[in-house]
Amino acid sequence: MIHSIMAGLESYSKLSSGSLYTLNWVFPLERYTKGHIGINTYAASPESLTSYARIPEEEIAARIPCDLKDHPLLIIPQEQRKPFLEQLLGKAQAEELWNHLPQYLSKGDLCHRCKEIFDVLITSNGGDFKKILMNIQVERIYFARRYRKGLVTIEPQLHVDAQYQQLSINKNLGSLPPSLQSLNLFTLTGDLVDGNRGLVEYSDLLKRPVDSFKYLLSACETGAINIGNTIAYLDALLLGSANEIQLDAFKEFPDFTSFKARIELIRVPYLLRTSDEQEIYESQLQQIAGEKHVTPHVSWTLALWAILTRLKKPNSINFPSNVSSLIAALRPMDKAKILDNGELPGNLSPEERKVLRASVGRLRDEYTNVPYYEGRMGASARELKTVLFDAAQNPEFTCLSPLAVLREIEELTKRTSEYDFLKQDVKDGYHNAVEFIQLVRTEYISRIDREVRDSIGIYDSAQWEDFLKKYVTQISVVLKKEKIKNPMTGRMEDPDFTLIAEFEKIVEAPEESKEKDAFRKSIISQIGVWSLDHPKESMSYARVFPDFWKKLEKHYFASQKSLLAKMSDALLVYDTDGLDPSSEGGILARQTVENMKSKLGYCQACAREVITFLMQQRY
Repeated sequence: MIHSIMAGLESYSKLSSGSLYTLNWVFPLERYTKGHIGINTYAASPESLTSYARIPEEEIAARIPCDLKDHPLLIIPQEQRKPFLEQLLGKAQAEELWNHLPQYLSKGDLCHRCKEIFDVLITSNGGDFKKILMNIQVERIYFARRYRKGLVTIEPQLHVDAQYQQLSINKNLGSLPPSLQSLNLFTLTGDLVDGNRGLVEYSDLLKRPVDSFKYLLSACETGAINIGNTIAYLDALLLGSANEIQLDAFKEFPDFTSFKARIELIRVPYLLRTSDEQEIYESQLQQIAGEKHVTPHVSWTLALWAILTRLKKPNSINFPSNVSSLIAALRPMDKAKILDNGELPGNLSPEERKVLRASVGRLRDEYTNVPYYEGRMGASARELKTVLFDAAQNPEFTCLSPLAVLREIEELTKRTSEYDFLKQDVKDGYHNAVEFIQLVRTEYISRIDREVRDSIGIYDSAQWEDFLKKYVTQISVVLKKEKIKNPMTGRMEDPDFTLIAEFEKIVEAPEESKEKDAFRKSIISQIGVWSLDHPKESMSYARVFPDFWKKLEKHYFASQKSLLAKMSDALLVYDTDGLDPSSEGGILARQTVENMKSKLGYCQACAREVITFLMQQRY
C-alpha cells in the first residue's frame, strides 16, 4: 500500500499540478563579478544580469544544493513573506493563502547550511537582498523511489538514519567567493535527508530495537532531528509498517504510551474482496508463467481461496432479529460472494433477499472494531505468489492453469506447522482451508461449465430470455383472470397453461395452489421493483431472475448429455487435429475448442484439458 502511495506521488510530481521546487546556490566564474576580459562567452554583460540562475553550465564556478530541498519561499525573511505574497497576489488572495499555509512555510527557516550562506552574503552585499537573489537558482523536484529522491524506504536493519560529513572535500568549496570560503560548511546525508519534502517509509519498524528509533518521539512532535552539530527541520510524511504480533509485543513496552501519543495506528487487513485480491496476481501472471500459456481464471482461483481463509463466521447476535437467522446460515462461500459483488444466496425468497441486502454494510464492518478483526489472519499474498511460481514450474501441466494452482494449494495446506492460519479451529465451515479447496474447485467447475456451454454454439441464449418473457406475460394474465390476445389470429384466448406448467416444472416452482399463486405474484412484484430501480433501462429477465436462467440452461444441457459425452470421448481419443470431421462428437469438439480459443483466451491444450475435466466432474 505504501509503495502504491509512493508510485502515485512519483507520477503526480511530474504533473503541473503536482510541481515541487527547491533551491540551489549558484556562484559564477570570477569574471562575472569582477568584469574580467572574456565576458563575450555569454550574450549578456555581467552588469545587465539580474540572476545567475540561467547562465551556461560552463560559466558556473560552484553550485551548492539545499540538502533538505527547502522551498524557495524560505529564502524570503519570515517577517517579509506575507507582504511579499500580498504584493504578488493581491491582499485578499494572499490572506486566504496565508491562512492555509503550513507552519513550515509561514514560520519556517532555511536549513543550517543555507542560513549560513545567506547570512554571509547579506553581510558582504551590505544588506542588498536583490544581490542575494542573483545567487538563487530555483529547481523543480521530481520524486523517484528508485533513486531515493523524496521517496525513501528504511529497511529494518540497524544503521543511523541520518549523518553528516564536512563539505571541504568538495571541489566546489575552492570556487566559492572568498567571503564563503572561511565557513565550516557541512552537508547532510542519510535516509531522512533524502526523503525530506516527500515520504519516508519505515519498513517493519518494530523489528528494530526500540532504542534505534526513539528519536522519532521528538521528530514526530517537533518536526526536527539532531544531526551532529545541527538541527534539521523535516517536511515529510513518516509511515511505518508492522505486523500484529510485533505490535502486540510493542504495546507491552514501557514507552509505548509515549509513542502512542505521537503516532496514528492504521489497520491494514488482508483484502476481503475477491476482485481486489485478483488484481494483485493478474498483473504478474505472464511474468511468473514465463513461456507457459496462462489459462483463464488462474488469478480468480487463487484470490477466491485466499479470501475464504480470511473470513470470520458472522455472529447473528450482532444483527437485528429479522435478519439474524439469515446471517447465521451464511456459509463461507456465501459471505465471500456478498463481500465481493453483493451476490446473495440463490435459495432466498424476495423478502429475505431484500432484508439481507440491507445488512451487507453491517456484515462487512462487523469485526472492524475488535482486536482480532476480519482479515487479520489468513493466507497472505506473498505466500500465494509462491503458490503461483510452484504451479508455473509443475511439469504435469502444459499451461499455468487453475488446476495446477489448486494442486499447489493442496500441498500448501499440508504444511500446518508453518502457517498460523492453518492452525485455526474450524467453526461451521469457516477456517477450513482444506475444505475451501473443494469449494473453489466447485465454483471453478461452474464457471467453465458455462464457458463450455456458451462455446458449443448449438443454442441461442436469447431463447431463455424469450421463454421467461412469455412465462411472465402468461402468469400476469392468469393472476388478473383475463384472456390474452393471439397475435396471429387477433382472437382473445385462454392463457397458455402448457407453457406455464413446463416453465414451473423446470424452475421447481411450488405445486400447492396457494404457494403457486404466491410464487407467481412474487415474480410480478420483482419485475415491478426492478423497473422502479432501473427506470431508464429496458427489462432484462436474465438479470432479474438469474436463478431461473441457470435452471433453464441446466435443464437444456441435461437433455444434451449424450452429445456432450460424444464430444468428450472424441477429445480423449484424439487431439483436435486428429478428430473425425464426419463424426458428430468430432465436429462439436472442434467447434467448441475453436470458440474457447478465439473468444475466451484458451489455447488448444488447456481448452481440451478444461473440457475433459468438466465432463469427468459434472457430466
